[in-house]
Amino acid sequence: MTKTIKVALAGAGAFGIKHLDGIKNIDGVEVVSLISRDIEKTKEVAAKYGIGHVTTSLDESLGLKEVDAVILCTPTQMHADQTLACLKAGKHVQVEIPLADSIKGADAVMAQAKSSGLVAMCGHTRRFNPSHQYVHKEIAAGKFNIQQMDVQTYFFRRTNMNALGQARSWTDHLLWHHAAHTVDLFAYQCGSPIVKANAVQGPIHPALGIAMDMSIQLKAANGAICTLSLSFNNDGPLGTFFRYIGDTATYLARYDDLFNGKDEKIDVSNVDVSMNGIELQDREFFAAIKEGREPNSSVAQVLNCYQVLHDLEQQLS
Repeated sequence: MTKTIKVALAGAGAFGIKHLDGIKNIDGVEVVSLISRDIEKTKEVAAKYGIGHVTTSLDESLGLKEVDAVILCTPTQMHADQTLACLKAGKHVQVEIPLADSIKGADAVMAQAKSSGLVAMCGHTRRFNPSHQYVHKEIAAGKFNIQQMDVQTYFFRRTNMNALGQARSWTDHLLWHHAAHTVDLFAYQCGSPIVKANAVQGPIHPALGIAMDMSIQLKAANGAICTLSLSFNNDGPLGTFFRYIGDTATYLARYDDLFNGKDEKIDVSNVDVSMNGIELQDREFFAAIKEGREPNSSVAQVLNCYQVLHDLEQQLS
């Protein structure tokens, strides 16, 4: 494919805007349709980014012949059904993490993606962050092997708000959303499937109906282990912090930044063409479409992550 890729983006909230900012830096791509629930806010975002078509209906955008691909930045509970709709409409699709909130949904997407022959990708951004890419390259070069990953995913969300601190209509989930990042990254970095997984959770929030604290243990087939602590109760510092403990070094990854075990910053500015993980994720999506290949973080590659999440959910029920 050599023509400009025409994109519809669903979800004009915090993460939708991150994608729009990233796409501005990518040649040969144009966002032609913006879909979101609040039409007036959607029009404001569309005007800012020069997007001509605005709607509250994904089906309306899927009906546009010029649309080649769709990026879904919608509530978790909608991901599987909307991804299926995009594939059935003949559109390449990238859905933000998580792929689904059940193994049934994930399996259905996998089956449709396989039969469609289209590019189907899930936004497992940690695979693309320069910090984690640096560690991945060290592993691939045989310079570093993971013995243990220690990960903290901490937020302060006792009310329903998004990454911009704005109220939202749906409830986030520690297991199916936030744990998915680490479960996938651990297996990806180890190059080895997860063979053992354990989980415990704290009390269920009376209004949100979800556990606000969770602890997960993972073991890969190659013997590496991972401990993941998650909380919506943590009043700072906020974010996800990764400690890689290996045979030759210790690395601390904080989003796109990387430090050694002495907390000395490592220059990762030359790892890829950008320091923005979301932009790099989008670049991979569009490159896979143009080159007619499977992308890194394809639905097929991340499916095992959702099987592990399902197994953990059975322990917590």
